[in-house]
Amino acid sequence: MLIAIPNVLSPEQVAHGRQILDAAEWIDGRVTAGQQSAQVKDNVQLPEGSPAARELGTMILQALSRNPLFLSAALPLHIFPPLFNKYSGGQSFGTHVDNAIRQVPGTNFRIRTDLSATLFFAPPEEYDGGELMVEDTYGTKSVKLPAGHMILYPATSLHHVRPVTRGARICSFFWMQSMIRDAGRRSLLFDMDQGIQRLARDLSDNPSANASAVQLTGVYHNLLRQWTEV
Repeated sequence: MLIAIPNVLSPEQVAHGRQILDAAEWIDGRVTAGQQSAQVKDNVQLPEGSPAARELGTMILQALSRNPLFLSAALPLHIFPPLFNKYSGGQSFGTHVDNAIRQVPGTNFRIRTDLSATLFFAPPEEYDGGELMVEDTYGTKSVKLPAGHMILYPATSLHHVRPVTRGARICSFFWMQSMIRDAGRRSLLFDMDQGIQRLARDLSDNPSANASAVQLTGVYHNLLRQWTEV
């Protein structure tokens, strides 16, 4: 399940982020790649734990904590500190799958990577190429979103980034461990939650519909209790 989440960051936040990112020092992106991924990864990224990465990562996490679509889709338990990368001059990232377990730098804390996220800082018109290509059940999907928008997709997916032939593709990327480990159950809960919200909006003046929404909300939370791992 691929979910585009619009306007995670406001235009002002994107502009602030770009000011920091454009002035930052970048290093070889292979420092965070596994053995297989390092063979096909060609980009640069901010050093993990750098002041710029910490400041922008905090901004992103605070924004996500207020984003109902993200919370409904991911049901996050733990979020890996956001990382930042840049592709230019023909750089790309070949087909790979993300590591199943990530250790937070400087700690003994590990998370299981159930979901991957890419948040765009460069608008599509600034660069050619750079599409994120994600393989899912129904074929390969191409993703290239406006600045401030984010794509959420299963970390189990094979994916790659096409070569950037003009300009620079600048993004944040990170992973989540969901409270719901099973992707099928997580998808069902997301669909149910979205349906409940639409029902509540569309029939807000109908008492019987409100009662149905309350009943369905109870079912949602009971399933959440049954399936949650915390």
